[in-house]
Amino acid sequence: MSEPKESEKETIEPNNHLIKEEIDLQLNWYLPAFFIIYYGSFLIPAIIFMMFIMLLYLPFFLDVRNFISLFTNLPSLIASLTLPLIVIICYLIHLFITALITRWFWSISEKRSPSKSGIIPRNIPSKTLNYYHFRSFIIKYPKNAFSRGPFPWLLKWMFNFIGTNKIGKGSVIEEQIAGDRFVSIGENSYLGTNVAISSHAVEGVFGNISFAKVKIGDNVTAAAFNCFAPGVDTGNNSWWLPMTGATKYNILKGDNFYFGTPLRKIFKRKVIDYLQISEEDLERAEELKISSQEIKKKEKIKRRNK
Repeated sequence: MSEPKESEKETIEPNNHLIKEEIDLQLNWYLPAFFIIYYGSFLIPAIIFMMFIMLLYLPFFLDVRNFISLFTNLPSLIASLTLPLIVIICYLIHLFITALITRWFWSISEKRSPSKSGIIPRNIPSKTLNYYHFRSFIIKYPKNAFSRGPFPWLLKWMFNFIGTNKIGKGSVIEEQIAGDRFVSIGENSYLGTNVAISSHAVEGVFGNISFAKVKIGDNVTAAAFNCFAPGVDTGNNSWWLPMTGATKYNILKGDNFYFGTPLRKIFKRKVIDYLQISEEDLERAEELKISSQEIKKKEKIKRRNK
């Protein structure tokens, strides 16, 4: 095979030069932020717990030599019975301080570079890219601390308190994938086990980042193993059957059942076959839904009048 001419080389070579940029790891931000969140959240609970051990539990329980007096002496009983309560209180204080410090870091990053929908290039150094990675890093420990602990229902409070997400009253979030930032969920919605809510998606290996807010309306039910891609806007009164997924920037009007990947509307006959119910059962469910909506409207009117 003959070698390409010089003119052909000149046209080929520039196309092979891709702009590549090393990602700024920002260890000078990541490590101090993690140590402050982690160790700072344990400082006050540790002081409270050690004071309890040294001042009450040690002298009135551990140092008591008479076994019978442990159950007859009032200070010994108080020391033994309050230990589990002190442990729970210290753990809750740890969770609160974790969220408080993370909120402080989060608010600083939002003031310097607010979160907004768009495409974030990864081959161009920018403040937006740096703070995107920083926020992604600092939210990981608080999310795991709340979701993996004995009080996983506090996860919703944590998101609202820090300001990463906005979750309405009455909404329930089971164990989920991602869903830790730039998500808005309405009232009385249910997101089942292993629902993936991702406000960001990387286009290929080290590609650009599609970053867009995920909006979920009121009374939305996602059964399990569902996928909400960046920019998905789900209307009110939507029902997602298991293993249903929406592609990026998909806008759904609501008041429908959805199934499949990519998702599509499911008609009445398909619902009856899938759920193995009669048409009368489906009509009864619709009547209950309408009546519950009317009751909620009346309650809202009463609250406003008060």
